[in-house]
Amino acid sequence: MIKKSKIIATLGPAIYSEDKLKRSIKSGVDAFRINFSHNVAGIQKIVTKIRKIEKQLNRRLSIIADLQGVKLRIGNIDTDSIDIKNNQKFIFDINKKTGDQNRVCFPYPLILKKLKIGNKILIDDGKFTFKIIKKIKNGILTVCQSSGCKIRSNKSVHLQNFFMPFNKLTKKDKADISIAKKLGCNWIALSYIQNAKLISETRKLINKDMGIICKIENKSALKNINEIIKSTDVIMIARGDLAIDIGHSDVPKVQLDLIKKCSQLSRPVIVATQMLESMIENSTPTRAEINDIATAIFQGADVVMLSAETAIGKYPIETVKTMSDTIISTEKYKKQNIEDFKNKVNINQDPRKSVVLSVKDLAYNPTVKAIIAFSNSGSTAKLVSTMRPSVKIITISPNINVSRLTSLYWGVESINSRDALGWKDMMDISKQIIKKDKSIKKNDNVIITAGLPFGHAKMTNMIRFFKAGS
Repeated sequence: MIKKSKIIATLGPAIYSEDKLKRSIKSGVDAFRINFSHNVAGIQKIVTKIRKIEKQLNRRLSIIADLQGVKLRIGNIDTDSIDIKNNQKFIFDINKKTGDQNRVCFPYPLILKKLKIGNKILIDDGKFTFKIIKKIKNGILTVCQSSGCKIRSNKSVHLQNFFMPFNKLTKKDKADISIAKKLGCNWIALSYIQNAKLISETRKLINKDMGIICKIENKSALKNINEIIKSTDVIMIARGDLAIDIGHSDVPKVQLDLIKKCSQLSRPVIVATQMLESMIENSTPTRAEINDIATAIFQGADVVMLSAETAIGKYPIETVKTMSDTIISTEKYKKQNIEDFKNKVNINQDPRKSVVLSVKDLAYNPTVKAIIAFSNSGSTAKLVSTMRPSVKIITISPNINVSRLTSLYWGVESINSRDALGWKDMMDISKQIIKKDKSIKKNDNVIITAGLPFGHAKMTNMIRFFKAGS
């Protein structure tokens, strides 16, 4: 059984080699994330390796540029990591020198001035807590309130009960978008988004064949969630910072609510953060982690993501295999109990959704083995995917970047092919694909959907029922 939910792996030294990249893809990775909060020097060589493997395996792969946004981070430290003891004093200052056992750069002077004694600083998605005990020149003196505190370069910082408006892209984000375009990235992920304003600004800067992922990680985003979902292409539930902002115990219900909303509005959703965190150091996961992945799939997540597990973990390939095996097992159960997991889509007099919903209903016929969707822009592929048909989805686009973009969507097998010149040409292309697909046998039925007229359609408006071999 082939999994339909997709896996994102974060790039890092643990999988930079061509062998590790290829093995991770064969184990189930569908997309790679570049974290622009860290040093991306030399990343072009890694992207080149990915595109080389893409050709070798004849698989389209998405690359995601995850922007830093206004999310606060500490500076670099002089070793791989430093251990801070409980009750140890530690300084955060604006000194740009590399950090050490006693201090680290916190390059936000205006924020440092506003912080008060007693305020708490949470590091690395809230794992470690430091309490401010004294204001000093150009910095603050804190005491570590966590046991087993291990700090690495550029880790995230969260300030409890401290709000900072973020309605414009930073200079770094704009520069990183330019880099992402040159790298050939297919997605831009916006960090610490609070409303739809950043989405509009980003649309003007990216190519038309690139998509936007909005990371939901604060109360403001939840308050404005409807406008964000309608404006973006994909939602990511970034549970680390979200948990810090709303409380860990509220994250499960927010996750379920967001997945339901995205399903109703036909928006793919990614569940991220610490899904297999223990496998950074261990070769086997905890039962709780397996349950976490399965829960996301049961709820209807399109994609699940690995972060440090593949970037710096000791067992990146084993981690991907574990996630893939869990997805397959969960999806098998869902297929066997399909009536319990049918998603509800809000059509709202949208004729495109009505057409695609008809495609989904036709696909329940046991003789139907696949849906072939011609999708120049990727919109048809996304709609078909969010309807969750029971059969294989094959999407065809003449634009290789659209093919790469759509490869992130649930259940989609993306093929880059020339554009159909007309009805007959569409059928000829479809027949070639059907002939090559070993899972489609003679007399099996295939549903073909597209927008007419070819190359100029503004919506999905055609369905063809075709018998293989005829």
